[in-house]
Amino acid sequence: MRCAEVSPKVIGIARHRLQTDGQGVSTLVAFHGCPLHCRYCLNPQSLDKGKFWKRYDCMTLYEEVRGDELYFLATGGGVTFGGGEPCLQSEFIGRFRELCGKEWLLTVETSLNVEQEHIERLLPVVDRFIIDIKDMNPDIYKQYTGRDNEAVVCNLRLLVERGRGEDMLVRVPLIPGYNTDKDREKSCRQLEMMGIKYFDLFTYKIN
Repeated sequence: MRCAEVSPKVIGIARHRLQTDGQGVSTLVAFHGCPLHCRYCLNPQSLDKGKFWKRYDCMTLYEEVRGDELYFLATGGGVTFGGGEPCLQSEFIGRFRELCGKEWLLTVETSLNVEQEHIERLLPVVDRFIIDIKDMNPDIYKQYTGRDNEAVVCNLRLLVERGRGEDMLVRVPLIPGYNTDKDREKSCRQLEMMGIKYFDLFTYKIN
């Protein structure tokens, strides 16, 4: 399949982000589409029916972001794919890597609630994974997202087994009305037992 034939929907491109979505200066590319329906979704436009998105093939996206290459190379930054759920665009990200080469840092911000084949495809091309696990308790997770977290746990284990534990930052939020500090502590202990080292603990801000 040619690069131009893979043209996912993009809901936004944000440039010159400094250590917000990864190290160095990064450009965030947010994809449309997500398997979850979180109560406090940060990007609800990722689920809209067409008002906020534009299609990009990987060459068009590459040409749009390559103007920041000097910033990427000078700071160790690159492109962060978010969403929505970027892992659903694993084929596109792989083809994008072929265009940008190995010097840009490629990061995905993901829930990991995708089929394992997407993670297998991304392992050789993605440098860092920023993972929002919501909560490791399956009941809390399902209540908040509308989905079970079996795929999340399986994909976390796969990443650790493939030696990517050092390349993962796992976000463990306190979600008002859904989990507690004690729940979050349990999630962290479970993740540590899996071999995960780096965490981002924060609280969802509810308007």
